[in-house]
Amino acid sequence: MKYLFLLISLACASKTVAQEKQQYVLMISFDGFRHDYVEMYPTPNFDTFIKNGAAAESLIPSFPSKTFPNHYTLVTGLYPANHGLVDNSFYDRGRDVVYSMRMKELVTDDYFYGGIPLWQHAQNNGLKTASYFWVGSEAPVGGNFPSYYYNYNGSISNEMRIEQVRKWLELPEEERPRFISLYFSLVDSEGHRYGPVSPQTGEAVKEADRLLGLIRKELSQIDLPVNILITSDHGMVSVKDEKDSFIQLEDYFDAENHVFRMVNNNTHAHLYFKDKSKIDSVFNKLRDISKDFKVYKKGETPDHWHYNSPNDRIGDLLISAEPGTVLSTRMWEKGDSPNFGVHGYDPSFKTLHGIFYANGPAIKKGETVPSFENIHVYPLVCLLLGIPVPENIDGKQEVLETIIKNK
Repeated sequence: MKYLFLLISLACASKTVAQEKQQYVLMISFDGFRHDYVEMYPTPNFDTFIKNGAAAESLIPSFPSKTFPNHYTLVTGLYPANHGLVDNSFYDRGRDVVYSMRMKELVTDDYFYGGIPLWQHAQNNGLKTASYFWVGSEAPVGGNFPSYYYNYNGSISNEMRIEQVRKWLELPEEERPRFISLYFSLVDSEGHRYGPVSPQTGEAVKEADRLLGLIRKELSQIDLPVNILITSDHGMVSVKDEKDSFIQLEDYFDAENHVFRMVNNNTHAHLYFKDKSKIDSVFNKLRDISKDFKVYKKGETPDHWHYNSPNDRIGDLLISAEPGTVLSTRMWEKGDSPNFGVHGYDPSFKTLHGIFYANGPAIKKGETVPSFENIHVYPLVCLLLGIPVPENIDGKQEVLETIIKNK
């Protein structure tokens, strides 16, 4: 009997905090928040959050290190080549249309989104969910929307978003979302306009820090086990606002020619050919004259990009600019700042890395983990919510499960 009691006690002790009590997860994205901003600028709320929780050295974005593909990777656990949102803009041969993050009718069409987002996976397992802006949340991916969601509207104040999160968590238990995603764009906006190292970006980081403090204050008034995960989709590279930083594509070929269709994402461009026999000649020409860019055939990109997929939305050729330069098809005009910020390059460049911080009742205190790819956030959320980790995703639960208490 004593032996049986010991076995039961050990079994109970081996449970994680997440298993012992229903946990809540609030996943926040501060778009464009570079991994070293907390060192460059004063961030007292982030510092306290990190000290009392877990933090990664950096969060490695997927290729391309752009906003839409990486936000969707965070909530699907899939590389962009596998979830289908392969870029901010791309050509879809099936629909004969160029998908763009700025075209509402396409952004809200579930045709473009593969995988099962976290909110849908949680709902499939009987949980309520909510999203205050996140890529994919405006389309019925997997058959439904989040239980509560808003269509994107950048004019909605950050304070209103935070207030709504509090209201969701104050709902009766049967109506209350267990998983909430929340998005802020302010750091990315200033980083683009003035570059990552600038007073304006510093002020945006300080404002993000204030918002984090407000979130913690609001949640402290609610008696619920809420675990906060802070992420970003990418970092930011500084580019000098001078003519030599712009690679004029028309210097190499007629951008309006009919041999291929080009979709330019500034740091890289997809070339789609109707006549596949023309690919080699264009590839050879670009390869021979390339200086500030590289050109790859489909299926021959670097292995660490995880972009060698047969997915038809990836161009037959891909032109990739070197960090510090951008691809352009228009004449250069001087802007209002000596530098500006860009992302989308090879994610192995550290300045493109984002952030991952976690804090809450199920998270170990003072934990630091090495830099990891953002595909691994999805399994962590599943573990915290106590729902199965899907087998058909790229993310692995062993990467982050050690930051959960009792693991």
